[in-house]
Amino acid sequence: MKPWTTQGRKLTLKEGNIVLLDVDAIVNAANRNLILGGGVAGAIRNAGGPSIQEECNTIGPIDVGEAVMTNAGNLKAKHVIHAAGPVQGEGREDTKLRNATLNSLKIANENKLKDIAFPAISTGIFDFPMQECSEIMIQTVMEFLETHDHPQEVIFCLYGQDAYNVFEKTLDKLTS
Repeated sequence: MKPWTTQGRKLTLKEGNIVLLDVDAIVNAANRNLILGGGVAGAIRNAGGPSIQEECNTIGPIDVGEAVMTNAGNLKAKHVIHAAGPVQGEGREDTKLRNATLNSLKIANENKLKDIAFPAISTGIFDFPMQECSEIMIQTVMEFLETHDHPQEVIFCLYGQDAYNVFEKTLDKLTS
């Protein structure tokens, strides 16, 4: 799929494991306590080593919709941005997911990060619908890239072909 571009910045989709990416930051689909449990957080913990959780322990808890940045331990990425995503059914999930995405992008902009990679936040154990997630996250990223210098590239790294296909259809719809 061809990346979407605006003013020299781009949004791309990739299917795979986010912890393998060599980018300035990967985004962790975090819980508000910043405990690296299962899913994306567990993969980050397993691949990155204990220093990420140790730093999270000095920061958390955070509110749902907030984001914070830590070291990336043994990962190829330089940083991990932990975005606390909503649990389906807790109320105001759309706004909270939009805020988690936006706050991650603000951290990238403030730190002049060249590229960051997002997973499909809250679609795992938090049970947020994949279609709705793709619409909220892609729209938020597109609007942000049009008005900020950083990041230069946002990658949605989606685990599994089904998730990739949903994000691809949403991106096609929003850019046609």
